[in-house]
Amino acid sequence: MKNFVLFLLIIFNFNIVYAQKIYSTSQSYKADLKVYVVENEYQADLKVFKVSRPYEAKGNIGLWYFSNQPYNSDKKIFFCDHDYQADLKIYFVKYKYQAKWRSSEKKYLLY
Repeated sequence: MKNFVLFLLIIFNFNIVYAQKIYSTSQSYKADLKVYVVENEYQADLKVFKVSRPYEAKGNIGLWYFSNQPYNSDKKIFFCDHDYQADLKIYFVKYKYQAKWRSSEKKYLLY
């Protein structure tokens, strides 16, 4: 029984770490990550698809659920005005299957 409870705790923590629940803050100092939205797909580090439900935001593949409260999010982001201010450049895609990393260089930012 002890092992089963331990196993469940590990699995639960694993899912939380890789979830992509995002809160957009209006102050840069409150953010975990500074993000810039690029105009062209080829300029992005990550192609992001906005999902409508939190359980759809699984894995570190660019499926983001935008939370209304910071305590419900895994990462707090700030949208920058210029690309040189950003830690991560993203492009919003129209379809879920298009969400992905262009390169795994900056993947660690969302763990």
